[in-house]
Amino acid sequence: MSTVARSRTFRLPSTMPGRLGKMSSLLAAIVLFLAALPILTMITMSFSASDTLDFPPHAYSLQWYRAAWHTFVSPDASDVLSMGSALSTSLIVAISTMIIATLVSVPAAYALSRYRFRGKPAVEQLVALPLVYPLVMLGLSLLLVFNALPVELGVFRLIIAHVILALPFTVKNCAASVATIGLEFEEAACVLGASPRRALIDVVLPLMKPGILAGMLFAFIISFNEFTVTFFLYGINTMTLPVWLYSRTVSSLDPTVFSFAVFIVAIDFVLIWALEKLVGDEGVAL
Repeated sequence: MSTVARSRTFRLPSTMPGRLGKMSSLLAAIVLFLAALPILTMITMSFSASDTLDFPPHAYSLQWYRAAWHTFVSPDASDVLSMGSALSTSLIVAISTMIIATLVSVPAAYALSRYRFRGKPAVEQLVALPLVYPLVMLGLSLLLVFNALPVELGVFRLIIAHVILALPFTVKNCAASVATIGLEFEEAACVLGASPRRALIDVVLPLMKPGILAGMLFAFIISFNEFTVTFFLYGINTMTLPVWLYSRTVSSLDPTVFSFAVFIVAIDFVLIWALEKLVGDEGVAL
Protein backbone atom coordinates (compact mmCIF):
# COMPACT_ATOMS: atom_id res chain seq x y z
CA MET A 1 0.00 0.00 0.00
CA SER A 2 1.41 3.38 -0.97
CA THR A 3 2.20 6.10 1.57
CA VAL A 4 -0.55 8.37 0.16
CA ALA A 5 -3.19 5.62 0.36
CA ARG A 6 -2.05 4.73 3.88
CA SER A 7 -2.37 8.38 5.03
CA ARG A 8 -5.84 8.59 3.55
CA THR A 9 -6.82 5.35 5.27
CA PHE A 10 -5.76 6.43 8.75
CA ARG A 11 -6.67 10.12 8.51
CA LEU A 12 -8.91 11.12 11.41
CA PRO A 13 -12.16 12.99 10.71
CA SER A 14 -12.14 16.75 11.32
CA THR A 15 -14.84 16.37 13.97
CA MET A 16 -14.54 13.55 16.48
CA PRO A 17 -17.66 11.87 17.89
CA GLY A 18 -19.05 13.86 20.80
CA ARG A 19 -17.71 17.18 19.47
CA LEU A 20 -19.58 19.83 17.53
CA GLY A 21 -18.21 21.18 14.28
CA LYS A 22 -17.84 24.89 13.66
CA MET A 23 -21.13 25.20 11.79
CA SER A 24 -22.99 23.12 14.38
CA SER A 25 -21.53 25.22 17.21
CA LEU A 26 -22.50 28.44 15.44
CA LEU A 27 -26.05 27.18 14.81
CA ALA A 28 -26.39 26.04 18.44
CA ALA A 29 -25.16 29.43 19.68
CA ILE A 30 -27.68 31.26 17.49
CA VAL A 31 -30.56 29.06 18.67
CA LEU A 32 -29.59 29.51 22.33
CA PHE A 33 -29.27 33.27 21.87
CA LEU A 34 -32.72 33.53 20.26
CA ALA A 35 -34.21 31.41 23.07
CA ALA A 36 -32.63 33.64 25.73
CA LEU A 37 -33.31 36.93 23.90
CA PRO A 38 -36.72 37.66 25.53
CA ILE A 39 -35.28 37.04 29.01
CA LEU A 40 -32.22 39.19 28.27
CA THR A 41 -34.49 41.96 26.97
CA MET A 42 -36.63 41.80 30.11
CA ILE A 43 -33.58 41.93 32.40
CA THR A 44 -32.16 44.88 30.46
CA MET A 45 -35.44 46.81 30.66
CA SER A 46 -35.66 46.21 34.41
CA PHE A 47 -32.51 48.35 34.82
CA SER A 48 -33.78 51.18 32.59
CA ALA A 49 -33.61 54.72 33.98
CA SER A 50 -36.34 55.93 31.61
CA ASP A 51 -40.05 56.27 32.38
CA THR A 52 -40.88 54.87 28.93
CA LEU A 53 -40.37 51.48 27.34
CA ASP A 54 -37.66 52.58 24.90
CA PHE A 55 -35.27 49.80 23.95
CA PRO A 56 -32.34 49.80 24.37
CA PRO A 57 -32.42 52.10 27.41
CA HIS A 58 -30.43 55.33 27.19
CA ALA A 59 -29.41 55.07 30.85
CA TYR A 60 -29.50 52.49 33.59
CA SER A 61 -30.73 52.64 37.17
CA LEU A 62 -32.19 50.57 40.01
CA GLN A 63 -35.25 52.80 40.28
CA TRP A 64 -37.69 50.16 39.09
CA TYR A 65 -36.38 47.63 41.59
CA ARG A 66 -36.85 50.21 44.35
CA ALA A 67 -40.37 50.90 43.03
CA ALA A 68 -41.12 47.16 42.94
CA TRP A 69 -39.94 46.74 46.52
CA HIS A 70 -42.07 49.71 47.62
CA THR A 71 -45.07 48.19 45.81
CA PHE A 72 -44.49 44.90 47.63
CA VAL A 73 -44.07 46.29 51.16
CA SER A 74 -46.45 49.28 50.84
CA PRO A 75 -49.09 48.53 48.19
CA ASP A 76 -50.96 51.41 46.65
CA ALA A 77 -54.46 51.89 48.04
CA SER A 78 -55.76 52.14 44.47
CA ASP A 79 -54.67 48.56 43.72
CA VAL A 80 -57.52 46.05 43.86
CA LEU A 81 -55.10 43.39 45.11
CA SER A 82 -51.58 43.70 46.45
CA MET A 83 -48.61 41.93 44.94
CA GLY A 84 -48.07 40.07 48.22
CA SER A 85 -51.59 38.64 48.14
CA ALA A 86 -51.16 37.55 44.52
CA LEU A 87 -47.83 35.91 45.38
CA SER A 88 -49.41 34.10 48.33
CA THR A 89 -52.20 32.78 46.12
CA SER A 90 -49.70 31.60 43.50
CA LEU A 91 -47.66 29.76 46.12
CA ILE A 92 -50.75 28.13 47.68
CA VAL A 93 -52.02 26.99 44.27
CA ALA A 94 -48.58 25.82 43.08
CA ILE A 95 -47.81 23.82 46.24
CA SER A 96 -51.30 22.27 46.27
CA THR A 97 -50.98 21.40 42.57
CA MET A 98 -47.59 19.83 43.16
CA ILE A 99 -48.83 17.64 46.01
CA ILE A 100 -52.11 16.54 44.39
CA ALA A 101 -50.57 15.88 40.98
CA THR A 102 -47.83 13.77 42.56
CA LEU A 103 -50.27 11.74 44.68
CA VAL A 104 -52.32 11.01 41.55
CA SER A 105 -49.37 10.40 39.23
CA VAL A 106 -47.39 7.85 41.26
CA PRO A 107 -50.07 5.10 41.31
CA ALA A 108 -51.22 6.06 37.80
CA ALA A 109 -47.70 5.77 36.39
CA TYR A 110 -47.17 2.43 38.15
CA ALA A 111 -50.45 1.04 36.81
CA LEU A 112 -49.75 2.24 33.26
CA SER A 113 -46.25 0.77 33.31
CA ARG A 114 -46.92 -2.55 35.05
CA TYR A 115 -50.43 -3.65 34.11
CA ARG A 116 -52.30 -4.41 30.93
CA PHE A 117 -55.97 -3.55 30.87
CA ARG A 118 -58.68 -2.68 28.40
CA GLY A 119 -58.56 0.95 27.33
CA LYS A 120 -54.95 1.50 28.40
CA PRO A 121 -53.97 3.34 25.16
CA ALA A 122 -56.99 5.62 25.56
CA VAL A 123 -56.01 6.43 29.16
CA GLU A 124 -52.46 7.27 28.06
CA GLN A 125 -53.80 9.59 25.37
CA LEU A 126 -56.18 11.28 27.81
CA VAL A 127 -53.34 11.90 30.27
CA ALA A 128 -51.28 13.58 27.55
CA LEU A 129 -54.23 15.53 26.09
CA PRO A 130 -53.58 18.80 28.00
CA LEU A 131 -50.27 19.08 26.14
CA VAL A 132 -52.06 19.59 22.81
CA TYR A 133 -55.44 20.94 23.89
CA PRO A 134 -55.80 24.70 23.17
CA LEU A 135 -55.40 26.43 26.53
CA VAL A 136 -57.97 29.10 25.70
CA MET A 137 -60.60 26.43 25.01
CA LEU A 138 -59.58 24.52 28.13
CA GLY A 139 -59.99 27.63 30.27
CA LEU A 140 -63.36 28.44 28.72
CA SER A 141 -64.59 24.85 29.13
CA LEU A 142 -63.57 24.73 32.78
CA LEU A 143 -65.22 28.09 33.38
CA LEU A 144 -68.53 26.77 32.01
CA VAL A 145 -68.27 23.61 34.12
CA PHE A 146 -67.43 25.43 37.35
CA ASN A 147 -70.18 28.03 36.82
CA ALA A 148 -72.71 25.21 36.41
CA LEU A 149 -71.83 23.76 39.81
CA PRO A 150 -74.12 24.65 42.73
CA VAL A 151 -71.13 25.59 44.95
CA GLU A 152 -68.43 28.22 44.61
CA LEU A 153 -65.04 26.54 44.61
CA GLY A 154 -62.90 29.67 44.96
CA VAL A 155 -59.20 28.89 44.80
CA PHE A 156 -59.95 25.20 44.21
CA ARG A 157 -60.98 26.15 40.66
CA LEU A 158 -57.38 27.13 39.99
CA ILE A 159 -55.96 24.08 41.75
CA ILE A 160 -58.12 21.67 39.72
CA ALA A 161 -57.19 23.40 36.45
CA HIS A 162 -53.49 23.44 37.27
CA VAL A 163 -53.50 19.77 38.27
CA ILE A 164 -54.97 18.94 34.85
CA LEU A 165 -52.16 20.90 33.18
CA ALA A 166 -49.43 19.36 35.35
CA LEU A 167 -50.53 15.71 35.13
CA PRO A 168 -48.85 14.96 31.77
CA PHE A 169 -45.49 16.03 33.19
CA THR A 170 -45.79 14.29 36.55
CA VAL A 171 -47.15 11.05 35.08
CA LYS A 172 -44.51 10.94 32.33
CA ASN A 173 -41.65 11.51 34.76
CA CYS A 174 -42.94 8.91 37.22
CA ALA A 175 -43.55 6.42 34.39
CA ALA A 176 -40.00 6.98 33.13
CA SER A 177 -38.68 6.01 36.56
CA VAL A 178 -40.91 2.92 36.78
CA ALA A 179 -39.70 1.81 33.33
CA THR A 180 -36.12 1.64 34.63
CA ILE A 181 -37.10 -0.60 37.58
CA GLY A 182 -37.13 -4.24 36.58
CA LEU A 183 -39.73 -6.65 37.88
CA GLU A 184 -36.93 -8.67 39.46
CA PHE A 185 -36.61 -6.09 42.24
CA GLU A 186 -40.18 -6.62 43.36
CA GLU A 187 -39.90 -10.38 42.86
CA ALA A 188 -36.77 -10.49 45.00
CA ALA A 189 -38.51 -8.55 47.77
CA CYS A 190 -41.48 -10.94 47.67
CA VAL A 191 -39.16 -13.96 47.75
CA LEU A 192 -37.56 -12.53 50.88
CA GLY A 193 -40.96 -12.38 52.56
CA ALA A 194 -42.31 -8.94 51.72
CA SER A 195 -45.91 -8.56 50.63
CA PRO A 196 -46.56 -6.93 47.23
CA ARG A 197 -47.66 -3.76 49.02
CA ARG A 198 -44.51 -3.76 51.19
CA ALA A 199 -42.35 -4.33 48.10
CA LEU A 200 -43.98 -1.37 46.41
CA ILE A 201 -43.42 0.96 49.38
CA ASP A 202 -39.92 -0.20 50.39
CA VAL A 203 -38.42 -0.98 46.98
CA VAL A 204 -40.25 0.68 44.10
CA LEU A 205 -41.02 4.08 45.61
CA PRO A 206 -37.41 4.80 46.69
CA LEU A 207 -36.18 3.86 43.21
CA MET A 208 -38.85 6.15 41.71
CA LYS A 209 -37.53 9.15 43.67
CA PRO A 210 -35.78 10.86 40.70
CA GLY A 211 -38.95 10.82 38.60
CA ILE A 212 -41.14 11.85 41.52
CA LEU A 213 -38.90 14.83 42.37
CA ALA A 214 -38.71 15.87 38.73
CA GLY A 215 -42.49 15.68 38.36
CA MET A 216 -43.05 17.67 41.56
CA LEU A 217 -40.77 20.51 40.47
CA PHE A 218 -42.26 20.57 36.97
CA ALA A 219 -45.76 20.74 38.47
CA PHE A 220 -44.75 23.64 40.72
CA ILE A 221 -43.12 25.59 37.88
CA ILE A 222 -46.05 25.02 35.50
CA SER A 223 -48.59 26.10 38.10
CA PHE A 224 -46.58 29.10 39.32
CA ASN A 225 -46.23 30.49 35.77
CA GLU A 226 -49.63 29.52 34.35
CA PHE A 227 -51.60 32.44 32.89
CA THR A 228 -53.94 31.48 30.02
CA VAL A 229 -56.26 29.06 31.83
CA THR A 230 -55.98 31.02 35.09
CA PHE A 231 -57.20 34.17 33.33
CA PHE A 232 -60.61 32.53 32.79
CA LEU A 233 -60.95 31.22 36.34
CA TYR A 234 -59.50 33.76 38.75
CA GLY A 235 -61.48 36.06 40.98
CA ILE A 236 -60.66 39.23 42.89
CA ASN A 237 -59.58 37.18 45.90
CA THR A 238 -57.89 34.44 43.87
CA MET A 239 -55.66 36.45 41.53
CA THR A 240 -52.29 34.80 40.89
CA LEU A 241 -49.02 36.61 40.30
CA PRO A 242 -48.96 36.22 36.47
CA VAL A 243 -52.50 37.63 36.24
CA TRP A 244 -51.56 40.45 38.62
CA LEU A 245 -48.58 41.34 36.40
CA TYR A 246 -50.84 41.32 33.35
CA SER A 247 -53.26 43.68 35.09
CA ARG A 248 -50.38 46.09 35.71
CA THR A 249 -49.47 46.15 32.02
CA VAL A 250 -53.08 46.68 30.89
CA SER A 251 -53.91 49.56 33.22
CA SER A 252 -50.60 51.31 32.53
CA LEU A 253 -47.33 50.16 31.02
CA ASP A 254 -45.63 50.11 34.39
CA PRO A 255 -41.90 49.28 34.00
CA THR A 256 -41.91 47.72 37.48
CA VAL A 257 -43.42 44.60 35.92
CA PHE A 258 -40.00 43.86 34.41
CA SER A 259 -38.51 43.85 37.92
CA PHE A 260 -41.23 41.50 39.15
CA ALA A 261 -40.72 39.29 36.09
CA VAL A 262 -36.99 39.04 36.84
CA PHE A 263 -37.96 37.88 40.33
CA ILE A 264 -40.19 35.14 38.87
CA VAL A 265 -37.48 34.02 36.43
CA ALA A 266 -35.01 33.86 39.33
CA ILE A 267 -37.39 31.57 41.24
CA ASP A 268 -37.78 29.32 38.18
CA PHE A 269 -34.01 29.28 37.63
CA VAL A 270 -33.40 28.20 41.24
CA LEU A 271 -36.01 25.43 40.91
CA ILE A 272 -34.50 24.15 37.66
CA TRP A 273 -31.00 24.29 39.21
CA ALA A 274 -32.30 22.33 42.20
CA LEU A 275 -33.87 19.80 39.82
CA GLU A 276 -30.53 19.27 38.08
CA LYS A 277 -28.71 18.90 41.39
CA LEU A 278 -31.23 16.54 42.96
CA VAL A 279 -32.08 14.44 39.93
CA GLY A 280 -29.65 15.13 37.11
CA ASP A 281 -30.69 13.33 33.95
CA GLU A 282 -32.47 10.52 35.81
CA GLY A 283 -36.22 10.37 35.62
CA VAL A 284 -36.64 13.58 33.60
CA ALA A 285 -39.09 13.08 30.76
CA LEU A 286 -40.97 15.77 28.87
